[in-house]
Amino acid sequence: MVLAAVLLVIVVSYVDSDDYCYNEPHCDPYAWGDTFPSCHPLLEEHHSPINLDHPITRNESLGSLHLEGFDVIQTGHWTLRNDGHSVVLQVGNGMSVSGGGLPDVYHTIQLHFHWGGPATNGSEHTMDRRRYPMEMHVVNMKSIHPNMSAALDDPTGLAVLGFFIDVVYADNVQFGHVSQKLSSVAYKGQTAKVKPFPLMSLLPKHNMSQYYRYYGSLTTPPCSPVVVWTLYEVPVYISWSQLAQFTSQIFSTEEDAEQVTPLQNNFRHIHPTFSRVVSGSKEAKLLRGMASCPLRSAVAVHLLQIILLAGFISGQ
Repeated sequence: MVLAAVLLVIVVSYVDSDDYCYNEPHCDPYAWGDTFPSCHPLLEEHHSPINLDHPITRNESLGSLHLEGFDVIQTGHWTLRNDGHSVVLQVGNGMSVSGGGLPDVYHTIQLHFHWGGPATNGSEHTMDRRRYPMEMHVVNMKSIHPNMSAALDDPTGLAVLGFFIDVVYADNVQFGHVSQKLSSVAYKGQTAKVKPFPLMSLLPKHNMSQYYRYYGSLTTPPCSPVVVWTLYEVPVYISWSQLAQFTSQIFSTEEDAEQVTPLQNNFRHIHPTFSRVVSGSKEAKLLRGMASCPLRSAVAVHLLQIILLAGFISGQ
């Protein structure tokens, strides 16, 4: 337990920095390299995120990952935190990922989210150049490393599971474990205790064999190229109101700040794949028809449906 607590503090220290932000022109992701040299996207560097597009090579050896402890309720409590850059759920110990072509066993540390604005999409990765409304990252550290510093010196020190998040009309009841706590962490620095729940309930559990694999970097400073990325093809679905809780009700500033700033568009720009191979798992559909429409188009369709329904009702 002590080791797990130390690891959580170390992880938070890397992402909780006031030296970078997303919303202001002087410190958007394109300027991170001024403060963090490793964030400069130099030629042939393995930066993330990327656009998932053809050509993609199917790898028949990439089966489902083994997610140890994801289907049970862990002991103790988890902590949800607004770090000014995202909403982070620190999950303690007891869970790990392995298999599926990963080079080792990785301990699960935390998960966090990236989103856009009220009328814009905000996933970090894109599929066929289309951006989803949100993206969730489950961060895992190679078990042989005693701390994050050691992991950041290893080209495969971290394994991140990425999940696109799309929008439907009904609430995702399981996602409520997170969304119902968001009002308690609306402002930077606020935390809330979360009763542990089976983490698998947040994931597209019937489609976990469909994913893409590539080698890249952290998408926040220090942008270290140490991540084995696993991006799942089938998205997680939440409701419009659950999405709005992120895009309109989370702030990158403290509650008592002179000017309160909404936390929006907290995603890094797309980087070239260069010579990297992007592999599809054995059961991946290889992009066919999986990308969602841009949020603005979805909003237009939603409004059109309301108008048509209103016209139908008034004609009765």
